[in-house]
Amino acid sequence: MHRSSNNVDNNDSNYNEEFSKFIRDLAFSLKVENVLEVGCSTGNDLRAFPENFDVHGIDLNDHALNKARLKLRSFKFKKGSIIELPYGNSSFDLVFTHKVLNYIDDKDMPNAISELFRVSRKYIVHFELFSKDEEVINLEDKSRYRNMYKRWLDFKVKIISNVDMHEEIDPEKSRFNLVKKL
Repeated sequence: MHRSSNNVDNNDSNYNEEFSKFIRDLAFSLKVENVLEVGCSTGNDLRAFPENFDVHGIDLNDHALNKARLKLRSFKFKKGSIIELPYGNSSFDLVFTHKVLNYIDDKDMPNAISELFRVSRKYIVHFELFSKDEEVINLEDKSRYRNMYKRWLDFKVKIISNVDMHEEIDPEKSRFNLVKKL
């Protein structure tokens, strides 16, 4: 997914404090030591983490990454793609996506999932708009609903959660998938 500079500049107005706290609290409850957000944009979902926590973000948009680096100076941001993550195997305790896989082309989804699995040491979490059959959301941007439960069935994982987010945390009620790597 490619965000225009205008979308990036408006990103701060879309900051969801409840969601940012949710992902921080989830990371702490899972007792992870580091986190990677794939498709981090300007880092809004990472804002609730304390400065001394080992936080990483990756995105394709240079403008978004520059804003993230200015806003969250103690975190580590890198330019890169979900289909070729520039990290070693089992680099992160928790890897997550937030409405990113909805924009990944169908042909790239198997590789994207494999990359998330590869760089995760313990947990993978998704917050994606859901439908069982992955119908098209928008023909113009080629976005699709995703069924991440189905996507993990061929991997050595335990699916811990597969539920809709509460609308007070995510008004679009994306599907919350928590997967533990075995």
